[in-house]
Amino acid sequence: MTSLSNSLTVDTKAASFAPAVGGEVRDFFALLKPRVMVLVIFTALVGMVVSHATVNPVIAAISLLMIAVGAGASGCLNMWWDADIDALMTRTAKRPIPDGRIRPDEALTFGIVLSVGSVLILGLASNWLAAGLLAFTIVFYAVIYSMWLKRATAQNIVIGGAAGALPPVVGQAAVTGHVGIESLILFAIIFIWTPPHFWALALVKSGEYARAGIPMMPNVAGPDSTRRQIVWYTLLLAPLGLAPVVFGFGGWLYALVGVLGGLGMLASSVQVFRQRQGEPERKAAMGLFAFSILYLFLLFSALLAEQGLGLYRAVLA
Repeated sequence: MTSLSNSLTVDTKAASFAPAVGGEVRDFFALLKPRVMVLVIFTALVGMVVSHATVNPVIAAISLLMIAVGAGASGCLNMWWDADIDALMTRTAKRPIPDGRIRPDEALTFGIVLSVGSVLILGLASNWLAAGLLAFTIVFYAVIYSMWLKRATAQNIVIGGAAGALPPVVGQAAVTGHVGIESLILFAIIFIWTPPHFWALALVKSGEYARAGIPMMPNVAGPDSTRRQIVWYTLLLAPLGLAPVVFGFGGWLYALVGVLGGLGMLASSVQVFRQRQGEPERKAAMGLFAFSILYLFLLFSALLAEQGLGLYRAVLA
């Protein structure tokens, strides 16, 4: 299934999902990928807090809300474009468009309105650098990743991961008017974290991705190559996770979480590499997928606690 053929058929396929009546509020909210929005809010908040900027709390709250809305808008546009392949996979078949609760044209309009609105309000409330970065994030995810990379290359997650890694950068820009080393390091951590996180799930769901025609790494390079790449990315992630300590905005609490979490990621990735058949294979892959979420949450929580609650104690003089 090529990118061109998908672009020609997505509207006709999605048209079959059109419901007789408009969707409910909860269906439109589901289009925003609320679980992803929570992660965006959290990482953008950490990007703000580590900046130590003096900013009106109302402006900061509006900025954080608009970053979340922008992320939700890009998720909505992603669901609109991917309605045809979502219908082919069990984990996405119940999304509002393939399930017939929202019409594709409704989702498209909703996503565009939220995209434009979030960028404009962020620019007016905060600054236009942050607004421009938010606009770039939306376009990168909805157009470059969803419409091109996802169906064109096995490196879709690697390159497309930049969109999910940008919220801390947008958050810092919103409260400072510039992009600093702190948010760039947080960007790098999320960017390198993304491939082993998603490839672990792809090992389990490779059959569904194959049926939908998505060239995920296990389907293109094979499971064994994917396992090796998971290990290599994790070997890079573990020391990278300690970069905030080296650059002076991660203290003892963060260092402890970074070391233990990094070791946990390495151990989980080795298990994925070793377990290659049956139920042990599935458990190892899903174990890494779940632990990777916990790892990222604890890393950013440690920064939030140190920089936001005054728990920071420098590791390096």
